[in-house]
Amino acid sequence: MKVLLVPNYSRPVAVEAATELSQWLEMQDVEVVWAHDKKKYPNKLTSAKGSSLVVSLGGDGTLLRAAKIVGYAEIPLLGLSFGHLGFLTAGDSEQVVGSVASALAGEMHVSRRTSLDVELHMTDKETNQPEVAHHFALNELAVTRGADGDMIEFDVGVSGNHIDRLRGDGVVVSTATGSTGYALAAGGPIVHPDFKGMLITPIAPHTISARSFMTGASDVVEIATSYDRPADRSAFVDGQLVSRDKTVELACVRRGPGDIVLLDGGPSSFYNSVSRVFYGRARH
Repeated sequence: MKVLLVPNYSRPVAVEAATELSQWLEMQDVEVVWAHDKKKYPNKLTSAKGSSLVVSLGGDGTLLRAAKIVGYAEIPLLGLSFGHLGFLTAGDSEQVVGSVASALAGEMHVSRRTSLDVELHMTDKETNQPEVAHHFALNELAVTRGADGDMIEFDVGVSGNHIDRLRGDGVVVSTATGSTGYALAAGGPIVHPDFKGMLITPIAPHTISARSFMTGASDVVEIATSYDRPADRSAFVDGQLVSRDKTVELACVRRGPGDIVLLDGGPSSFYNSVSRVFYGRARH
């Protein structure tokens, strides 16, 4: 059995907890692999291949990194909270060994979270050469105005059906998991993670009629930037810029070929987290 640890290296308490967890796992004859420090080794890749469990020790950002490492492989992922938000995490700093022991014993609730396959058609700003890239996402794709700050114009379509042409700061295409992230900040609803479709939420649209709406599970969302208003456009996948030195022309977003298998405390975990994080209810 092998366990991959993904700590937030910028939080010493998370690294310390990962070290203690690693020692305990090795005592159980479990092979332990650590994800690299992304800040020290930005070009190095970590693989979850062969792992029975991936453990994230940090906040939701660390869990998103762990999810990207897992990709569509459907390896169980357990998030332990050492961050500020902890919406997606199942345990906290006081429950590290106990939570991992429960996960390895198959005693934790499984929440299957829909992922996204983000297909980006871009143009290199220097060579003007076209490029197509695919990205995994657990939360969202955001197509936004670029570094020049100009408002962008884009067409929104779903499975070949044109919805509208919008102007504004951009648009967020998110999963139900991502509904509590950028999409929520842009005015979208909080959606239960069992929902398998996507949410389309305009960012600061230059109209009062544009609203967030949901798609079906098998739909493909198309965001095509308009040439009538040539402005710089950027793309962010789960909060990370993926269009550096490139301009986004078209984005096609569909459900990914595999889910994220997130381990949590049970069916009520989502509602407890919503209450705690967004409605200010203290933990009891």
